[in-house]
Amino acid sequence: MCTSLLYRDAANRTYLGRTMELSIELPYQVAHFPKGLHLSSAVPEQAPLNWQTRHAIVAVTMPTVLDVPSDQHSLKIVEGMNDAGLTFSLQSYSQANGPQDPVPEGKATLAVQDLGTWVLGQFSTVHEIKAALAEISIRITPVPLLGGQGMPFHYGVRDTTGAGLVIEFHEGKLSVHDNPVGVMTNGPQFDWHLINLNNYTFISNIDRSTATFGSFKARQPDPGISKTGLPSSDTAVDRFIRAVYYTQFAEKQPDPDKAVQMVAHIMNNFDRPRGISILLPEDGAESLQVAGQTNPSVSTEFTTWTSVSDMNRHLFFLRNSRSMNYICLDLAGMAETAEFRAVPIEKLTSAYPVPRVQIAAE
Repeated sequence: MCTSLLYRDAANRTYLGRTMELSIELPYQVAHFPKGLHLSSAVPEQAPLNWQTRHAIVAVTMPTVLDVPSDQHSLKIVEGMNDAGLTFSLQSYSQANGPQDPVPEGKATLAVQDLGTWVLGQFSTVHEIKAALAEISIRITPVPLLGGQGMPFHYGVRDTTGAGLVIEFHEGKLSVHDNPVGVMTNGPQFDWHLINLNNYTFISNIDRSTATFGSFKARQPDPGISKTGLPSSDTAVDRFIRAVYYTQFAEKQPDPDKAVQMVAHIMNNFDRPRGISILLPEDGAESLQVAGQTNPSVSTEFTTWTSVSDMNRHLFFLRNSRSMNYICLDLAGMAETAEFRAVPIEKLTSAYPVPRVQIAAE
């Protein structure tokens, strides 16, 4: 499914890369939520939770119901960043749903599909979010777009210091994990992924290109053998290890433009073309079921879009599966915009083929 990772440049500035994998194209909207926007989250039989955005947001969003007007209430954040550089990522987690602890009657409660706008609209640091999460109730509520099931996702937030949280419901029970590695994929539970890292203490970016076996001296003529021990599949478990490797060892770039380029190069390693892995229902494979969307009998997961967040300059880079190049959304440049705006992702990203050019004489 999805991979997100935090990169630090030579000056310790932070950047977030993220891919989205599904077996179907969905009607994503790129949205701008301005400061001062009044928002509300409603949970059946509970008092609504109301707030006003303190921070402007740029985000990739999805509606909860298809074929309804897109506004700040109907669109839910999948990936976004606010004007404090805080980022939010929604990623698939199939074990999220289950019995939840009761909420005191009348207590204001947040529906989990509104977590992105609540987090990015209210806060600037992970520390603030941890404190606020201890004071509110969050419920997994049915989502019409997903056929009435609850949100099968978990959620990552990072701030410009590099601090991170994973907000996870496992079988209905909420847990909040610090994220010391900056990486997030899908299941199993996040703390399991950290434990699994104990099996990879040997990984290094140093090529060991020579060895002696008896009297035979072996020599590897090509660079790159240091990656031999990395897991190779596209499962969440293997992608987590590879993402940690790339964030740990990718060269620390000296300036922000080169750092953004570096993150884009890193994310190419998690880009999945159509047909590379096939899902066969008779083998028990499952993919996300979306109301109004027909899943093919034989489906293939592919990278539907990739984003890079420059968390210090508040630039949000995006490309979808039709694009070879990224677009850049400048959140600071939208500061004077006082109204909510949303545009289908296809209207912003450029489709292949790219413009053809000629080599001209100087």
